[in-house]
Amino acid sequence: MRARARFLCGLLALVGGVLTAAAAEVQYPSKPVRLIVPFPPGGGTEPIARLVGRKLADAFGHQVVIDNRPGAGTTIGLEVVARSPADGYTLLLGSIANAISATLYSKLNYDLIKDFEPITLLSTSAGVLVVHPALPVKSVKELIVLAKLRPGELAYSSSGNGTPNHLAAELFRYMTGVRWIHVPYKGGGPSMIALLSGEVSLAFASLPSAISQIRAGKLRALAVTTAQRWPSLPGVPTISASGVPGYEADTWYGLSAPAGTRRAIIARIHAETLKILKLPDVTQRLDQLGYQVRVTTPTEYAAFTRSEIEKWGRVIKAAGMHVD
Repeated sequence: MRARARFLCGLLALVGGVLTAAAAEVQYPSKPVRLIVPFPPGGGTEPIARLVGRKLADAFGHQVVIDNRPGAGTTIGLEVVARSPADGYTLLLGSIANAISATLYSKLNYDLIKDFEPITLLSTSAGVLVVHPALPVKSVKELIVLAKLRPGELAYSSSGNGTPNHLAAELFRYMTGVRWIHVPYKGGGPSMIALLSGEVSLAFASLPSAISQIRAGKLRALAVTTAQRWPSLPGVPTISASGVPGYEADTWYGLSAPAGTRRAIIARIHAETLKILKLPDVTQRLDQLGYQVRVTTPTEYAAFTRSEIEKWGRVIKAAGMHVD
């Protein structure tokens, strides 16, 4: 009799636990959600983080707090997310920089595949090769000629060692044989300020961070880094078609959570994000800023991340780059 009573109590406790967990999932979120952006404010990641974060807050009925955690090629921010509870209250605004860091850094305190739960890609965007108006070049071919006439003199800015615009410049250097100086800054904002002020001569900038300056005539766009011309800058050619055949270095942004986050929570975030990215005001704003919406299933985002790690791993190894 006592054994049967213990069995019934245990069964009731199990059922109660399941119902409690289910109720928690249905109620998600019940408090503010933190969105980790592993870059400082002002770069190409910031506009999409703010836009998606604001719309998710409207959908959730709770604030989505943008938490910038820059440094070490985005690895500091990713470590924060990897170590956070898998409860849906800490999310990651990921990017191509994460796939680059997976190979570039020899020691990481997380695994990009094992320690994160993919939700969806959000968008893709182009990089753009821009120069200060004072630099006497108007094409990629002219830039290559000038750089070879003045080896080791021209300086380019980036948002930091191992970031996408650093790798884009190194890929260009590797494919053309030019020699120039890399000046890393702490984020896309400071990197852009350095170029606008003339501290450096050029940059392989993210299009969202540079497009307003290009349209205002404060920077000269020589080419985009994608395989095809970009809709936001239809008159600007690709680097590949401008004398460096085969060159391609686009960028992307996505949403993830810590590994182990419940499927029901992932599904809720995924569904709300897809709704947001179909809203006319969102798609129009992203297009103005130089993004193109691209959504996936969690499984597709995981496969995409693996392919990006492999792609940039080959580039990094071929260029002999590493960060200890």
